[in-house]
Amino acid sequence: MSFLEEFQANLDSLPVILQKKYALLRDLDKSLQDVQRQNEQRCEQEIEDIRRGVRSGNITPDTSVIRFSDEALDEQKHSIRIADEKVALAVQTYDLVDTHIQQLDQYLKKFDEELRRERENAATPRVPASGHDGHTKSGRGSEGGRGGRKKASQTTVVPAAAATEAQTTTANPTGVEIDLPVDPNEPTYCLCNQVSYGEMVACDNNDCKIEWFHFGCVGLKEKPKGKWFCPNCAATRNRRKGK
Repeated sequence: MSFLEEFQANLDSLPVILQKKYALLRDLDKSLQDVQRQNEQRCEQEIEDIRRGVRSGNITPDTSVIRFSDEALDEQKHSIRIADEKVALAVQTYDLVDTHIQQLDQYLKKFDEELRRERENAATPRVPASGHDGHTKSGRGSEGGRGGRKKASQTTVVPAAAATEAQTTTANPTGVEIDLPVDPNEPTYCLCNQVSYGEMVACDNNDCKIEWFHFGCVGLKEKPKGKWFCPNCAATRNRRKGK
């Protein structure tokens, strides 16, 4: 049972419990009023009897010996006990409601934390998981080796850790070698001889020894239009044309 379900279950029983406690409070209040009314009448009668006794001389007007009857005193003590019982019941009722309020505060706090985590996750930037065609690709690849050309519709999945590396590439597009943690078995590419990260472009020379290049290392900011040759292959093609 979740915290919310448990809270709702306890909350469903709260009105019935409060109703019983309020009914008991009303009964105690009625009993207290009856005892107080009876005691007031008794005390008024005894005071009147004392006055008549003093006037007639049957009672000495000495305040040290004049007192209410034991019945009147017992009624007053009984009134105090009922009043104390009312106070105790009112405190219990207050504590019961306060406990539910604290439980609700805890639930709202947990709910607010969950919402905050969801907003943080939603605000986290995501790195594209694959290239749109065989000419470019995104992120660090997971190819098993260097041999052969990549297929025309290749899709390269980007691990979550590559997001930080992609941000580093964006902040440093100058082609300067970046010190990245490299798996010794992971293939390397580009003029910088680094592993695959960020946006990369493929050379259109099928005999290119390097094949893939980082945008920043070859001075690109976006995917080239048409055929694209790396600096080495482009120089070779120009020399052949010159002959």
